[in-house]
Amino acid sequence: MQYGYRSGTNSLYTNAKGLTMDNITRRDNQLAYITDEKVIKQAKETRKKLQIFNNTDWSDFDKLKILASKILGKSENPSITPPFYCDYGFNIEVGKNFYANAFCTILDVAKVKIGDNCLLGPNVSIYTAGHPIHPIARNSSYEYGKVITIGDNVWIGGNSTICPGVKIGNNVVIGAGSVVTKDVPDWTVAAGNPCKVLRIITDDDKRKLYKNEEIDDEAWKNICLSFNL
Repeated sequence: MQYGYRSGTNSLYTNAKGLTMDNITRRDNQLAYITDEKVIKQAKETRKKLQIFNNTDWSDFDKLKILASKILGKSENPSITPPFYCDYGFNIEVGKNFYANAFCTILDVAKVKIGDNCLLGPNVSIYTAGHPIHPIARNSSYEYGKVITIGDNVWIGGNSTICPGVKIGNNVVIGAGSVVTKDVPDWTVAAGNPCKVLRIITDDDKRKLYKNEEIDDEAWKNICLSFNL
């Protein structure tokens, strides 16, 4: 979201010449829109919630989960380590067992849909928001948002950025520091800038811990019991 709205300077919007939808409707339909007073009013309400969340005792996990649920549009007992930043919150939908580490930023101009059992490392940024490439269009104050979808069982490494319109499949690992500009298919490890698929995840990876190191026998036994392996 561009917060540089200049009241009274944008005659195109002020006079509503040729416009049939307000800017909230345009935004929600993934069309070009301007951040006007009505849009900012929604963002202000979210900022109030974020202010409370980010200033809550970080050791009070139960309270943080309750506050996070009030920020997000759809969630089930989410875990988020402060500080956390977003534009609206109501455009963010997460599944079961969602965890976001510190300094997560989600620009939810458009919907952000995240499945079950997803983990976000520190400083992960998810951006549905974008601006026109040409300076004339960009300087008009018009911007846009494009939906981002992330499947089940996805781990996104720290300092990664997910760009507008991207779809990440199920059972995916995104390496730390990646910039994801294109869709990522199911069951893959992908990394880099721009992010590219490195390999397929197979059953041979079940017991892998770190590089060639395997999960120890005691922990593996517990995993097998938990998942009936």
